Amino acid sequence: MRVVVAGSSGLIGTALVAQLREAGHEVLRLVRRAPAAPDERGWDPPSGTIDEGTLDGVDAVVNLGGVGIADRPWSGARKQAIRDSRVVPTDVLATAVARAGVPALVSGSAVGYYGDTGDEKIDESAPAGRGFLADLCRDWEAATTPAVDAGARVVTLRTGLVLSPSGGLLQIMKPVWKTFLGARIGDGTQYMPWVSLDDEVGAIRFAVENDAVRGPVNVTGPAPVTNATFTAQLAEAVGRPAPLVIPAFVVSTVLGDMGREMLLSGQRAVPKALLDAGFQFRHHSLPDALAAAVGS
Repeated sequence: MRVVVAGSSGLIGTALVAQLREAGHEVLRLVRRAPAAPDERGWDPPSGTIDEGTLDGVDAVVNLGGVGIADRPWSGARKQAIRDSRVVPTDVLATAVARAGVPALVSGSAVGYYGDTGDEKIDESAPAGRGFLADLCRDWEAATTPAVDAGARVVTLRTGLVLSPSGGLLQIMKPVWKTFLGARIGDGTQYMPWVSLDDEVGAIRFAVENDAVRGPVNVTGPAPVTNATFTAQLAEAVGRPAPLVIPAFVVSTVLGDMGREMLLSGQRAVPKALLDAGFQFRHHSLPDALAAAVGS
C-alpha cells in the first residue's frame, strides 16, 4: 500500500513509519517545512494547503499530529493550541482525502472522549462525556466528516496512555520513581487505560490494512487498571517502593483542569472493536507492558 502519515516525527509516528515500511508498504511523510528527503511532502494546515499530487494513488492517510496535552498546564492559550493542532489539521486532511478519493483515513483521537466514567467498563458504543478533553475529542473526530461524507473508510483511534521505553507517560514518571518519590494519586480508584507502544502501532497498522475496521476504535490494552494498581505494578517493575499519596486537593489546586481530567479522572475503556476484528495484542496485561517498557 501507499500510505501518507502526518505526525510522523512523534513517538507513535516514528514507530509506525518503521513498521509500515518493514511490512512492505510505501510511506510518505507530511512535514510542515520545505521537504528535505524523497519521502517527504509539504503541507501547511493553517492555510489548508498540501503539496500538489501528494495524495495521488494513496491507499490510506494516517493522521497523528497534535501538540502535547500533558507537558504543561492548561492555560486558555494552551487549550486553544491543543485544539487547533488537532481539529484544524484533521479537517484539512479529511477534505483532501475526500477530494482525492483516498479510500481510508485513520485519524487520532483519545479515550478522553468518554470523560470520567468511574468503574463502568465501556466500549466504543459509550457516549461522549463532559470536560475539555471530551469536547476536544468530539470535535476532533467530527473534523473527519468530509472524508466520511465522501465514502472513505474512516477510523478514529481513541488512544489510551501509551507505555514506551523511549517517551510518553513513563518518560515523565520513571525519573521521579527512581528517586523513591512514586505515589498513588488521590484515592487511586480512577482507571488508567494503558496500551503498550507495540500494540498502539500494531493497532494502527491493523486499521490501515483491514477494510473491516471503521468508526471509533479504543486503542487500549485488554485489561485497564486503577491508579492504585498501576502504582503498585510500576513500583514492582522499577524496583522501588511507592509509599506516598498525592492528595486530590493538591492535584486540583496545582494543576487545575488538567489535573482533574488527566490525573483524578479515568476511563475503564476496553478495545472491543479491535478484538471483534481479530486484532492480536502482544501485551495483554499491565505487567507485560511495563516489562517491555521499563526493561530489567
